[in-house]
Amino acid sequence: MSFPEDHNSPHTASYFTPVVNNINAGIWEYDINSNEVKWSDGFYHILGYEPGEIECSQNFFYDNLIYHGDKKQFVKSLIERAAGHVSTVQVRLLTKESGFQWFEHTSRKSDEANPKIYGSFVNINVYKLAELQASQKEFLFNETSKIAKVALWELDVRSGLLTLSPETYEIIEVSSSAKLSMDEFLAFFEQQSHQVAADAIDQIMKYSKAFDLDLPFRTAKNKLTWVKFKAIPIIDDYGKCVTLRGVIQDIDHVKQREANLQRSLMQTTDQNKRLQNFAYIVSHNLRSHTGNLEFMVNLFKESDSQEEKEEVFEHIKSISSNLSTTVRHLDEIIKIQTEVSQERPVIKFEEVFISIMGALQNNIQESHAKIEYDFSKAPEVEYIPAYLDSILQNMLTNAIKYRQRDRQLIIKCNTFQMNKHVYLIFEDNGMGIDMDKYGDQLFGMYKTFHHNNDAKGIGLFITRNQIESLGGTIKVESAVNQGTKFTIRLT
Repeated sequence: MSFPEDHNSPHTASYFTPVVNNINAGIWEYDINSNEVKWSDGFYHILGYEPGEIECSQNFFYDNLIYHGDKKQFVKSLIERAAGHVSTVQVRLLTKESGFQWFEHTSRKSDEANPKIYGSFVNINVYKLAELQASQKEFLFNETSKIAKVALWELDVRSGLLTLSPETYEIIEVSSSAKLSMDEFLAFFEQQSHQVAADAIDQIMKYSKAFDLDLPFRTAKNKLTWVKFKAIPIIDDYGKCVTLRGVIQDIDHVKQREANLQRSLMQTTDQNKRLQNFAYIVSHNLRSHTGNLEFMVNLFKESDSQEEKEEVFEHIKSISSNLSTTVRHLDEIIKIQTEVSQERPVIKFEEVFISIMGALQNNIQESHAKIEYDFSKAPEVEYIPAYLDSILQNMLTNAIKYRQRDRQLIIKCNTFQMNKHVYLIFEDNGMGIDMDKYGDQLFGMYKTFHHNNDAKGIGLFITRNQIESLGGTIKVESAVNQGTKFTIRLT
């Protein structure tokens, strides 16, 4: 339905009663047979005009007053209904001073005997803007909740009814059609944290004590994550808790960052210790070597007999050899950091281990060592080949070197996989180490704990550096005269 041109005078408002003209609404009438359209004075007033100030016509209304995006639904509200049916639609009209504002339009079609359409416009701009702002805030809140992975829950203490927001169902990975009790909800918490969560609920219901907990949580799809679980009590006039209102938030990414930061701090601490060791070698050992060498050279110059010169020269050769060994060790430490970026092919443990046992065959036979190995639970690993060779060789060499002479040496080596990590276990029944006394020095450079002439104190230092440079860890369990067990996480 459209408004036809109205060729009547601007005083068409005279058709309406004074009461109609003075209410805060714009009223219009359209005669289907005569195509006459009439506007009340209020129609002009709600748009900021005086009666007759603007043209009362179909073209003017559609071209200048109604917002183009609202034309379709406005016309639809006029024509798609039976006689006597009231239709309501919200549209925007252009006012004289305030631009487009929201109006609620209501229209009614009369019976066929008197075919007319009546309509009215009421300004609802203030209420509509408030509604839009509230809707926008709700949208932003919902979007923020989704981004922050925050969900709401509420428990009616008296009835035991638990209400969960849609985001809660997403976090616990359960269909929103499922109805959960509080006990069923708490069952998603991991075993070690379930009792903590249950106690917190009990305390808030009995004593209105709010809680804020970070707990491990396992979803219905068996996904382990961390959540923030918190609630406040709503009490009645007698101070008794009647409702719990809380949130559950997925904070797994926060916990992961904390764990990564902690690992970084531990790695930094370890690197600082290794740097201190390195600085110690450079400042102490090299200075000691060079000082001794300088002293012997001066002594050589001052020696009178050939016999004295030869004796001093033997000392010079010994010092030079020790200096070369120290420099080589430093070179190996530096090389570890430069090789970290090397490609890591797939290596089969058994092939490498058999090769190393072959290289150490004389040592193994001489020590009468019994070696047992089982790599079936983790047969291979992606690693730098030279590092794995070095780690296994150092483990075997140390076990043989520090064996207990009064019993047969038994060496066991095996691998397994857990949580996507590959572990190497290496244990022996040798001399063992007093962990209370030497535990914090075990991986120090040039640290030795037995009276072996062959002990240099460099093997475990290099092994630990190689393992940790690739993101792994090495732990030791040992007891004097019982043996030693190394647990190495390679990846």
